[in-house]
Amino acid sequence: MRGHRSIRTVAIALVLVVVGASNRAAFCESVKVEGLIKARSGDTMTLQTSSQAELVILLTDTTRVAQVQGVFKARRKDMSMAALIPGLAVKVEGSYDESHKLVASSVSFKGNDLEEAEAIQAGLHETKVQNQQQSEELKAQNEALQKQQAQLTEQEQKVAANKAAIDAAIARFGQMDDYYIFDELTVYFANGKTNVDPKYNPQLMTLTQKAASIEGYMIQVEGYASSVGSVSLNQKLSHDRAANVITVLLQQGHVPLTRMLAPGAMGESNQVGNDKTAEGQAENRRVVIRVLQNKGVAGSVSGK
Repeated sequence: MRGHRSIRTVAIALVLVVVGASNRAAFCESVKVEGLIKARSGDTMTLQTSSQAELVILLTDTTRVAQVQGVFKARRKDMSMAALIPGLAVKVEGSYDESHKLVASSVSFKGNDLEEAEAIQAGLHETKVQNQQQSEELKAQNEALQKQQAQLTEQEQKVAANKAAIDAAIARFGQMDDYYIFDELTVYFANGKTNVDPKYNPQLMTLTQKAASIEGYMIQVEGYASSVGSVSLNQKLSHDRAANVITVLLQQGHVPLTRMLAPGAMGESNQVGNDKTAEGQAENRRVVIRVLQNKGVAGSVSGK
């Protein structure tokens, strides 16, 4: 009897070992999925596939991002994680961790798909700018009407003044898409130049330090150029200026790649100065850096 019990105990132990090994093998099994990027926030990316409306992918500092090139798509060009923008068709390879989350080991895409996604994003940006301008015009008209009505009594004037103060605060820390803006810095460039003037380094470091104190922060970088010169050259200038600012943030500010939104090369769009004057041209040769927090993250933090 004692011998039979020993044999039974050994058999049960072997079954448990085999089951555990099978589970570990399942976690480590490589998975390949294809889909369209719906959203990107920090180290997570939401994918729409043929079988799932929303598949959450985890990105890490070891995730390889590459662009496939050539007729047979045999060549691969390493790309920045910032290239993973909404609207981009990608192929993801990875494995599920013990929490059943898909961790990406590599993400690849075709060059023409990236160009199409960037064109879509540029179009969306222009639409948002136009909507914002219309909203600001309507807001200005409403404020003018309120100020006229406020002249009737002293109390109405106080109400109008209080509202103006609130509106100014909203404009300073306003909302952009799904994000709250916590800080903003503008870096200006000399004509035809793309290198970041060292005088901006202290301001950039202060911005990164402030960002690190914000739960789930993201950093947006948008480059601009004046309309002097060709459109293609100005597009390249705006791209290179944004890229050089990102390099400072990554190398000197030690900002993780997963905290950077896709850089915006805005070219001649959204001119803030009169390009017929030297002063206006100088205002338009710029890169705007913003510290953002996702509204969903902000809501979860406030609810704790």
